[in-house]
Amino acid sequence: MTADNRPRLRTIHKSSKLDNVCYDIRGPVMARARQMEEEGQRIIKLNIGNPAPFNFEAPEEIVQDVILNLPNASGYSDSKGLFSARKAIMHETQRKGIAGVTIDDIFVGNGVSELIVMSMQALLNNGDEVLVPAPDYPLWTAAVSLGGGKPRHYLCDEGAGWLPDLDDIRAKITSSTRAIVIINPNNPTGALYSTELLLEILEIARQHQLIVYADEIYDKVLYDGVVHTSIASLADDVLVVTFNGLSKNYRSCGYRSGWLIVSGDKRHAKDYLEGLNMLASMRLCSNVPGQYAIQTALGGYQSINDLVAPSGRLARQRDLAHELLTLIPGVTCVKPKAAMYLFPRLDPKLYHIHDDQKFILNLLEEERVLVVQGTGFNWPQPDHIRVVFLPHEEDLTEAISRMSRFLDRQRAHR
Repeated sequence: MTADNRPRLRTIHKSSKLDNVCYDIRGPVMARARQMEEEGQRIIKLNIGNPAPFNFEAPEEIVQDVILNLPNASGYSDSKGLFSARKAIMHETQRKGIAGVTIDDIFVGNGVSELIVMSMQALLNNGDEVLVPAPDYPLWTAAVSLGGGKPRHYLCDEGAGWLPDLDDIRAKITSSTRAIVIINPNNPTGALYSTELLLEILEIARQHQLIVYADEIYDKVLYDGVVHTSIASLADDVLVVTFNGLSKNYRSCGYRSGWLIVSGDKRHAKDYLEGLNMLASMRLCSNVPGQYAIQTALGGYQSINDLVAPSGRLARQRDLAHELLTLIPGVTCVKPKAAMYLFPRLDPKLYHIHDDQKFILNLLEEERVLVVQGTGFNWPQPDHIRVVFLPHEEDLTEAISRMSRFLDRQRAHR
């Protein structure tokens, strides 16, 4: 009993399933940034790939079609999604050369994030292993852990343009390995994988009977005329689960409209697909108003092409951010071919960083610039940061100037 005779309350702990789950993109440093904003300080945010705050808006025709269909969106849809949305996604798979995809092979979700978690929950038993890239989009590692599995990180090689190290992939495979994740185009590095590399990954999956999970959410955010190849288009004998959505290509993050496509040889995966169906039914359906954006988005004018063209806003901002960052002594960066991010390296000989989360917290508090530490993406060394280049050019210039000033002080005190 307490002093006022009330019963002592038992501490309520979070589930132990969350012990190895983290998502530092929205972690404690971001909480500190929010507190500073509440105190009236202006923070330049280079931490989250959320286009809307930087005046990248959803195409008007998508907005109008969602509004037009709102009267039809008050009820549940089929648990897999609206027929019209899934039909448009099926046509998109045909455009990409992915063979044999039917309406029933497509699940629409509340963004790719929900579907990643769902796909891992349907697959994993305790102790199962999944190969995940390092660096990765950290939700993949978190989803594997939450599902009871063990993420095994294979290295991507910065010296080879951040391409996966195939020998490291092979070395990480065990009798418990169930699947391999690829993120192409890559977040956080902006790497784009060649057809030859994808074929080699497929051969590894084929030899070891692994499922391939392909996160392709940035497949239209491409620079310098490069072309994206969907790995599912390269094999019909390997089970491939492909993820995509409206968030990035169509600047519609808040619509929470993503999809999962199952392709390849599905004969041996009936039980797994039943698990996906069960989980899709349990959440009833995804956001119906957002589903009404899919058909219009995939079939309409692709405005992303204007943004990534050499004179487009995204391409200009990528070029500017890369140039300014690499002018800073000891900062190197592979120029991204795709996506919205840079993953610069801070030379350990000049910057003695032992705790990169503390390092970016100091950057935030001293210069009011918010980035994410490299270890937040499961990179093993505290020598990288991720920089989002969505802000306008003047804000990017100001933010990187502040970062340069901060790094000047770090070198002076080493």
